[in-house]
Amino acid sequence: MSSSQVTVVPTSPPKTIRHTADFHPTIWGDQFLKDTSELKTIDPTTQEDYEQLKQEVKWMIMDTSQTNAQKLHLIDAIQRLGVDYHFPKEIDDALEKIYSDNIEYNDLYTVSIHFRLLRQQGIKIVCTDVFEKFKDDEGKFKASLINDVPGMLNLYEAAHFAIHGEDILDEALTFTTTHLKSMVSCASPHPAKQINHALNCPLRKGLPRLEARFFISVYSRDDLHNKTLLKFAKLDFNMLQAMYQKDLKDVLQWWNDVDFISKLPYARQRMVEEYFWALGIIFEPQYAFGIRSMAKLICLITLIDDTYDSYGTIEELTLFTEAVKKWDFGAADMLPDYMKLIYKTLFDFFGEMEECVVKKGEPCYINSPKFWMQRIVQGYFAEARWLNEGYIPTTFEEYISLAAETSAVELMTSVAFFGMDDIATKEDFDWISTNPKIINTTRLIGRLMNDIGSSKFEQKRGHIPSGVKCYMKQHGVSNEEAVEAIMEHVSNAWKDVNEEMLKPTAISRSLLERVLNYSRVIHILYKDDYDAFTDAYKLKDQVILLLKDPVPPHE
Repeated sequence: MSSSQVTVVPTSPPKTIRHTADFHPTIWGDQFLKDTSELKTIDPTTQEDYEQLKQEVKWMIMDTSQTNAQKLHLIDAIQRLGVDYHFPKEIDDALEKIYSDNIEYNDLYTVSIHFRLLRQQGIKIVCTDVFEKFKDDEGKFKASLINDVPGMLNLYEAAHFAIHGEDILDEALTFTTTHLKSMVSCASPHPAKQINHALNCPLRKGLPRLEARFFISVYSRDDLHNKTLLKFAKLDFNMLQAMYQKDLKDVLQWWNDVDFISKLPYARQRMVEEYFWALGIIFEPQYAFGIRSMAKLICLITLIDDTYDSYGTIEELTLFTEAVKKWDFGAADMLPDYMKLIYKTLFDFFGEMEECVVKKGEPCYINSPKFWMQRIVQGYFAEARWLNEGYIPTTFEEYISLAAETSAVELMTSVAFFGMDDIATKEDFDWISTNPKIINTTRLIGRLMNDIGSSKFEQKRGHIPSGVKCYMKQHGVSNEEAVEAIMEHVSNAWKDVNEEMLKPTAISRSLLERVLNYSRVIHILYKDDYDAFTDAYKLKDQVILLLKDPVPPHE
């Protein structure tokens, strides 16, 4: 062989590196896909009883013979049993009257309920005016209060409605949390159950349907419970659950028909948990279309998130991002086959939403959800570029400026508004784009709670550094110290949410509650430093309570 000859050795094309994750499969199998004929149905007699009970509860709220204290306790029970959505005007009128009467109460239990219910209704009652009387000469909460378990529990719940500058509520939260924890070991089983539940998830941060399921069992053990109200609450919970089961089946069937499970096996299969998430934001039966739309949206967001985080190459993700920016069905032609399926499903989903609203004759504001979908995809792409380039944010603030963009708050809010088309106006959709404080604050809660709960798992599969890691690096602190500092950010953010929910509000409280509910879902999914969405076993009991097991007659 002459020196000028070169031997060419055939080589294989370089192997594509994909950051796949080891997600466990769905834990539910096909148990939620059973025929709807097997699901519990409501017979006409039960429906008639239900309507009669509903009318009786309405009369109770409007009864003028009750004292204000009696009315407060009634409304508290109605709200905690989860049937208050039937009586928004009656409850609002009753609480406005109670506020205007300005009656002074002396027992901690009633004072705390009074404060919480008015704040919950958006009335800015002054906390020092009502709680100062429970302090001693040294300015501390009286030691004698610790013997009043109902009062302590309700003061604890009231303290979670604090806004900035309300030191007395901060003190109340520390005081009640400390003493409630010490009470658990010596309390009888029933009060201990209530204390543990409250410490694990205060009312302000709980999901209304889950809280209703819990309180039904609590209320039934109260010797003074109102039998009519309890019967109505049980019927209402089970009727809604039957509706949810049918809707969940439809969502699961939609997902299976597209066949994402076999065609895109890298993604999380969390359709049941995604429907649970949707119910956390919208649960009212009149918004069934909105619930289904929200559930499908969360399915698609999760799929796209996993594609950007753990499967797509930077070249593929560039193409997908451009296709979404164009929002043209023909843009799918430039995508790899697996992305064509995602893009087509995304395109069809928005088209179906638009068609449903147009058929109902309601104004259609589909451009708002589309815009926020495009924004979130661009945020995912920016994160993917950071990972691809090995870029590490230099500060916690730099990380948050991008990461908060991918929390999807604006997108989910716009789809929630779209699903509530009977009350949402163009001005409400425009409001989302004005950078309102409650949106920014909710984004922060979502991002930081997600980071704390899922950072360890995400680092195993290749991911940009979490907010925890960025904070540790910037401030030279341990993981525990970083988490503590970030949770302080979250606590302050909740105070902002509380303040934004007070009257007067920029948009209707019913719509604003969807933003509040987003933070509540995040709290349930990511509290206690774990990711109960990805590790669905940790959410199993809550899903069973909400979507599988009806309230038994004896409970």
